[in-house]
Amino acid sequence: MNWWRWRAAAATALALVAALLIWKSLAGRPDAAPSAVGGPFHLVDQTGAAVDESLLRGKWSAVFFGYTYCPDVCPTTLANLGQATGDLGALANRFQVVFITVDPERDTPRALRTYLASPTFPKGVRGLTGSPTQIATVARAYRVYYQKVPAGGTYSMDHSAVVYLMDPRGRFVRPLDVGVAPAEVARQIRTAMSGA
Repeated sequence: MNWWRWRAAAATALALVAALLIWKSLAGRPDAAPSAVGGPFHLVDQTGAAVDESLLRGKWSAVFFGYTYCPDVCPTTLANLGQATGDLGALANRFQVVFITVDPERDTPRALRTYLASPTFPKGVRGLTGSPTQIATVARAYRVYYQKVPAGGTYSMDHSAVVYLMDPRGRFVRPLDVGVAPAEVARQIRTAMSGA
């Protein structure tokens, strides 16, 4: 294995470990909801329209941080959420997926629009980007780790991969375990919606 492949594999492993640690810290804290995760933000969506945290009000939301050049974790997670959304049936009308980039240098609104058009991703997924400072602010509010990693003349992004389930008031409820079958992810969402 050459140096760059080894480094990319190590970066992916590090991102997964960071995600697991964040998930464990949140899952083990019933007091984490509603104020320990999330907060105000000012970004733009894939159409170029300005959005803020009010985007999360009125629907249940799965908030996920990633980037369009991500080779594995991001597309896999979005595909899982796409299938889970389909499994929600009529409840899907009360649910949305929000994808926030950790790579604002490359992930312009147009790049997000093209990426999120994949038929395997959730229908109606909202992609958000902004300036590096704006992304740092929202990442800090959600306790998201991310870091640029040079890779053969370009770069990749190490990042945590927690999916945050937020209630219709924009408050954190729980991390979703998206490492399971989509039907189980849908069950987690339905359970939260029912208040059980």
